[in-house]
Amino acid sequence: MSSEDPPEFPGDGPGGPDDPDDPQGPGASGDQPDPFAGLFEALGGMFSGGFSGTGGMPGLPGGFPGGQPFGGSAGGPDPARQIAMAVASEGSSEPNVDPLVRIEYESLLRVAELQIADRTGLQVTHGGALRLRPVTRTAWASASVDAYRPYLARMSRMPGAAADGDPDPTNPGIGAGLDPSDLDEDPSTAWLSGLLAAMAPMMTGITTGTMVGRLALRSLGTYDLPIPRDGDELLVVVPNVEAFAADWSLPAEDLRLWICLHEVAHHAVLGVPHLRAALTDLLTRHAGAFRNDGSVLQDQLGDIDLTSGPEALARLQESLDPEMVLGAVRSPEQEALLPHLEALVAVVIGYVDHVMDDIGSALIGSYRQVTEAVRRRRVGTGDADRFVERILGLDLTLEQVDRGAAFVAGVVDRGGSDGLGRLWATGRNLPTPSEVDAPGLWLARIDLPDQSQP
Repeated sequence: MSSEDPPEFPGDGPGGPDDPDDPQGPGASGDQPDPFAGLFEALGGMFSGGFSGTGGMPGLPGGFPGGQPFGGSAGGPDPARQIAMAVASEGSSEPNVDPLVRIEYESLLRVAELQIADRTGLQVTHGGALRLRPVTRTAWASASVDAYRPYLARMSRMPGAAADGDPDPTNPGIGAGLDPSDLDEDPSTAWLSGLLAAMAPMMTGITTGTMVGRLALRSLGTYDLPIPRDGDELLVVVPNVEAFAADWSLPAEDLRLWICLHEVAHHAVLGVPHLRAALTDLLTRHAGAFRNDGSVLQDQLGDIDLTSGPEALARLQESLDPEMVLGAVRSPEQEALLPHLEALVAVVIGYVDHVMDDIGSALIGSYRQVTEAVRRRRVGTGDADRFVERILGLDLTLEQVDRGAAFVAGVVDRGGSDGLGRLWATGRNLPTPSEVDAPGLWLARIDLPDQSQP
């Protein structure tokens, strides 16, 4: 790497905060604080400030020391991004991506872009020029926080705290079912009402940062999860791709082209305006429909003795497990939304896999080997990553993948490639859950006159 090449992120390379030889590195007076420390400094303010009988927290103005919201402010640090980067880096600095690897990905992107555009007839960009940026895990986490924040922020907010852009500020989030007035009746738990309110912005940052950081440890690119992204920049997580190739003894060049085809195909499909709108709406509504049982949190935290100082802080730290706090209890609204979300995601995956099979088998010598390895990797997702998928409503099981593949195969058998091409023509052509299991019915319906047209 030339001396002019910038580091991937502020912690990369000489002079960054992770550089042990830098006088401002770890342990120096100018060191950036551990992002997790900010949480517990904030919680520590509760103990020094005390509590009022109504659950007020004078020691925690604005939910963060100095009155700064935990979600970050314009021009200030973003704790969610800091946490995501800390989790992704696993406490160590990552080397920058080899410039030769960058150049190879750029050439492979052009191949993938031409092939996908030719086979699908879809626009492969959202209006600009398509770019692919090979990155470290930490850089992927930093760049991906904003893509996941709208969904995770809605999920983790407290009653009465509307997320940015929330169309329904009355829609309760975490803590629903826990009536603060009930807590006030019991002096021993009166403090919990104030704790819930103060934790709202903190838990948003913690949840978003932790989940995105965990995804960075495993993701190969931008679209491991089929969530629409803004812009025309694709990300490939080079250390994860290289580790995957080594673990499965895959030819590195073949895997890189496979990843490029996968990313470009998803970008093209998820860029279809009416599909993008429908999927974003379903993801947003699913994330905002959590109805968690606040009694779980009360049972977990209600017996903490706030007068014990550091001991109470340690208890809080042990108790604030995201799955426990968030509850992740499906609501009736989510049960109604989930079939539509699962059906649409299954079709997207089935279509992308079909296109890649068509293109990749002719371009990539080890295509079947790479595809099988990716399939097994997908099925072998760990519980922690499954939790992230479940939170977002994207339970990418083998059954879901096979369901999408069966739908696409059924359409091609009955209507050929032209029939499959009608899938993304209009919003009316998006299949219903029942049609995903009966592709013949879908083809019959889209052949009927559109009753909405005069």
